Amino acid sequence: MPENKDFSAPLSLLALDTCTEFCSVALQYQGQVFAREADAPREHSQRLLPMVQEVLQEAGISLSQVDVIAYGRGPGSFTGIRICTSMTQGLALGQDLPVVGISTLAAMAQAAITLKGAAQVATAIDARMGEIYWGEYRAVDGLASLVGEERVCAPEELSSQLAFDTPLAACGTGFDAYPALLTEQMSLVEEAKFPLARFMLPLAEAAVKAGLATEVDQLQPVYLRDTVTWKKLPGRE
Repeated sequence: MPENKDFSAPLSLLALDTCTEFCSVALQYQGQVFAREADAPREHSQRLLPMVQEVLQEAGISLSQVDVIAYGRGPGSFTGIRICTSMTQGLALGQDLPVVGISTLAAMAQAAITLKGAAQVATAIDARMGEIYWGEYRAVDGLASLVGEERVCAPEELSSQLAFDTPLAACGTGFDAYPALLTEQMSLVEEAKFPLARFMLPLAEAAVKAGLATEVDQLQPVYLRDTVTWKKLPGRE
């Protein structure tokens, strides 16, 4: 964590995510949250910076008054992850701000926890090519905590056993793409279908206070799938 920053006080956090079809920005400042969200899968690069300016203007602050930038680190669309990380780099470098990466799967799980009081959450993003990005989470002190590891896999690999034997919330496009994933023990949370920046904020604050913020040159996107093996499908990312 950058040594010249004091993160003991309430944080001013800017969160960005473009890793899936949704583009979202959220700002936490003096106990308030300002957010912008758009379902705009091919317009992330055009939408993101205006959204940042809008939330800053609504809060009445400049980027220099932000303590940390949280970014959606993936998994998700390769193009979307690159847009998010490059935008984060540009904003952070300009103001010498530390950054912290937040999992898109964790953001979805956090939405289910915050909105529905879910205790356990299964998350799945459609990874195309017959695979999903998958993660299982438990609510620990109101925050999404990963059980095991995030992974990319074929949906049928999950049919043998899940980490939980009690009812869980389910969220993400993976359940739309592969309806058989949704078992009797799961309840679908449509409001948590996509990762949204506003649900990254509590995870980001906890991560920063745990010492996980870094200089921007240590920014680390997470693709899960090896980019060398990626073959772009027509009309898809």
